[in-house]
Amino acid sequence: MARLLFLIILYSLPSLVEPIHNSSAGGCAIIRPPRDGGIRYRGLTQEQIRSVQILPVDYEIEYICRGNRVIVGPKVRKCLPNGTWTDMMQHSRCLLLCPRVWTSLENGRVTVKPPGPPVEGTVLHYSCHAGFILEGRNISHCTKLGKWDAPKPTCLYDRNYTGKKKLYIGALFPMSGGWPGGQACMPSAQMALDLVNNRSDILPDYELELIHYDSMCDPGEATKLLYDLLYTEPIKIVLMPGCSGVSTLVAEAARMWNLIVLSYGSSSPALSNRQRFPTFFRTHPSATLHNPTRVQLFQKWKWTRIATIQQTTEVFTSTLDDLEQRVKEAGIEISVRQSFLTDPAVAVKNLKRQDARIIVGLFYETEARKVFCEVFKEKLYGKKYVWFLIGWYADNWFKIKDPAINCTVENMTEAVEGHVTTEIVMLNPETVRGVSNMTSQEFLAALMSRLGGKNPEETGGFQEAPLAYDAVWALALALNKTVAPLKAKGRRLEDFNYNNHDITSEIYRALNTSSFEGVSGQVVFDAQGSRMAMTLIEQLQGGSYKKIGYYDSSQKNLSWFGNDVWIGAGPPADRTVVIEEYRFLSQKLFAAVSVFAGLGILLGIVCLTFNIYNGNVRYIQNSQPYLNNMTAVGCMMALAAVFPLGIDGHHVHRSQFPVVCQFRLWLLGLGFSLAYGSMFTKIWWVHTLFTKKDEKKEKKKQHLEPWKLYATVGVLLAIDFLSLMIWQIVDPLHITVEKFTKEAPKEDLDVLIQPLLEHCSSEKMNTWLGVVYGYKGLLLLLGIFLAYETKSVSTEKINDHRAVGMAIYNVAMRRLITRGEWQSEQQDTLKTGSSTNNNDEEKSRQLERENRELQKIIQEKEERVSALRNQLAERQALRNRRRPSTGQNQNHNAPLPSSQPDPKSLLPPPGYPNPTTDNHSLPPSFSNSSNLYPADSKMSRNHCHNSQIPLLYK
Repeated sequence: MARLLFLIILYSLPSLVEPIHNSSAGGCAIIRPPRDGGIRYRGLTQEQIRSVQILPVDYEIEYICRGNRVIVGPKVRKCLPNGTWTDMMQHSRCLLLCPRVWTSLENGRVTVKPPGPPVEGTVLHYSCHAGFILEGRNISHCTKLGKWDAPKPTCLYDRNYTGKKKLYIGALFPMSGGWPGGQACMPSAQMALDLVNNRSDILPDYELELIHYDSMCDPGEATKLLYDLLYTEPIKIVLMPGCSGVSTLVAEAARMWNLIVLSYGSSSPALSNRQRFPTFFRTHPSATLHNPTRVQLFQKWKWTRIATIQQTTEVFTSTLDDLEQRVKEAGIEISVRQSFLTDPAVAVKNLKRQDARIIVGLFYETEARKVFCEVFKEKLYGKKYVWFLIGWYADNWFKIKDPAINCTVENMTEAVEGHVTTEIVMLNPETVRGVSNMTSQEFLAALMSRLGGKNPEETGGFQEAPLAYDAVWALALALNKTVAPLKAKGRRLEDFNYNNHDITSEIYRALNTSSFEGVSGQVVFDAQGSRMAMTLIEQLQGGSYKKIGYYDSSQKNLSWFGNDVWIGAGPPADRTVVIEEYRFLSQKLFAAVSVFAGLGILLGIVCLTFNIYNGNVRYIQNSQPYLNNMTAVGCMMALAAVFPLGIDGHHVHRSQFPVVCQFRLWLLGLGFSLAYGSMFTKIWWVHTLFTKKDEKKEKKKQHLEPWKLYATVGVLLAIDFLSLMIWQIVDPLHITVEKFTKEAPKEDLDVLIQPLLEHCSSEKMNTWLGVVYGYKGLLLLLGIFLAYETKSVSTEKINDHRAVGMAIYNVAMRRLITRGEWQSEQQDTLKTGSSTNNNDEEKSRQLERENRELQKIIQEKEERVSALRNQLAERQALRNRRRPSTGQNQNHNAPLPSSQPDPKSLLPPPGYPNPTTDNHSLPPSFSNSSNLYPADSKMSRNHCHNSQIPLLYK
């Protein structure tokens, strides 16, 4: 980078030197430096200076002096287009500087001729104030050697003097700059001095004189002027600065010179720090004086939540810190605090996003236009919002065209409508004559006369002019009050110097106890030296400000006119009104579910009654009816839990709600344990007894004792009871209100609905639910596993282990309808059997259907057999009749024929099937029909014995 800069300089130097040598392009010839001095050529090296004869137009040279010499005359000259240098008619000389101590005289005045630094040829003329005598020469000259030709004279007190003695006030009035308040404040202060000096009852032996400078409201400029005030005679007994920045500088330095500082135009809250500014007073109230008024208005309109937006400057930050402390003491919350440096767009959007309604704005007038332009864009105005602003803006501040914003006057007027301002009362609203024997209106008339008819709106500090007027009166009254105490101590005001602490202390005590009626109102200082004054409250109504009240912070008295106007029905709410609305269970839904639950309970009662009534039926006995009764009771308890689950704050008081919570928990917990526990017990014991193949045969011979089943259910109930009891003792259930997302009503109302729901909960609800759900979940998973493992097991002692629960009643009722009879035989021994493919219920029903079909076929076959037998009997009889008698004789001695017919004679007639083939078409159980049915009767379903039916299933 350095190399690049070096190359740029090398390339630029020829272009600079070339026009210097080119006299035809115009320029100025080099001139000689003054004696004992030299010339600084900017941008040229020593070699170039030696070779250059002509310098270009607009080129500047600067004179410098050697040693303790200073330049007298023009210090800088510039080349003009006509080839000459500026101010050539004035010579520039390097002269020795004489000591500046000779230029000031204590209790006297020094006139410097010619004005400027004391150099060779300077003449000083000395004179003493009234009451003092000059001792020494009254004139002194500065020689070529840099020395004065006469000793410095002194002013001695003239004890024989009977006239007034002068007391000097050093003042800094900003006649220009950011706040040109001196334009009206200086004439106002001078008017007060004239009246004080003409009063015989106030400082009769003294005359106040004002020595003032223009600080331009600039601390840097004020530093130089303060030096002149302190190190230039005469001695100033008090300093009077204006502007907060200048006052801060003066007040911090004044304590080193034992000077009292009385400001007429400083509002920074930082100046209220007594440790940092121990001798500071001000007739301009602190900016924090707005805050008690704001807090009073917040309380009047019942606002407990506000927001703030400020420009990032020291005065507004201090004011906001004070406001935050005051609202906290009043129980008011600052919910949003935004700040900005130059662009308030983001800060305003944040106010909108965070639902700010009551907003305090602290910023200067130019920034206020930027803020409200953004307020218009974000729609942060209207009947839902109230803005609090500073009252010292111009009345038409929002109508001034500002190139920094892109909003029209109409937009701005719409956005600022209805805002409230607080302004320090700087002019007494009452027509009373104060200490100066002048009313506030008479003061304004006298001030307008001194201003020569200038427009007050164009005159800086016109509003603060009464404060400057009363500041002079406060100082005069305080000095007048110190005369007697100082005289008692052998001191006088004219004895004051910057090392005299006693006189300063007396002036401090006098100012601190000041209290009088001025043109700005009652003048009283608080413990921090700040003015206590009334506050004017105004509201923008229809584009113009209207007074709506006053507030006296010292008396805490609010004077309200009652003419405040609001865009809505009244002052808006400080936040979106949230209406809490409890959500209850739909009564129609509760009634419907309750009806279904009641039907379920009724069905449970029917099933329980059915089970008890048919307890002697073998099928019921083999299903362990006591466990089934437990299942029914558990289901009824679980269904009964619907009723307390539907009970909420709509039905019972909050104090009774915990009882409902307990009732829900116990009904559900014990109901589940009874209902599921009894079913789980069946599956558990079936799995325990019949799933181990190596012990299967031995288990078949064992008897399942009922007490083991009941004990298992009891264990499950005991675990449930114990866990619920521990839960309720350690962490009992209580009512909890849960909040849901806010809802906006359909109407255009500034409210939100906050849905609330009451439910049962405990401190460690998730932990307890995890324990209960974990325990019961494991039982459910184990039950599913056991059911899968025992799917192929068949047992008569627990004949419903695969259809536990309500299925047992469905099966039993179906058997009653399809069979029409019950097996009543008691079976005391446990019979078991296993089947791989035909032991499920579906195959059993299929075999029953096949049994009925085969019975019909058997009946048809028997009828045909009977018919064939009849035919055979008839044919046999016919043959016997046709046989010849000889045949009978021949065969008389032959053996009798067998009673069994000839197989050939049993052949059916033509067209009938061969009976022997029927045996192959029948199942093995029916191949020998003569063994099952008598020959002389038909077989019907009613002739089948009960014990023969199970053969159809094998």
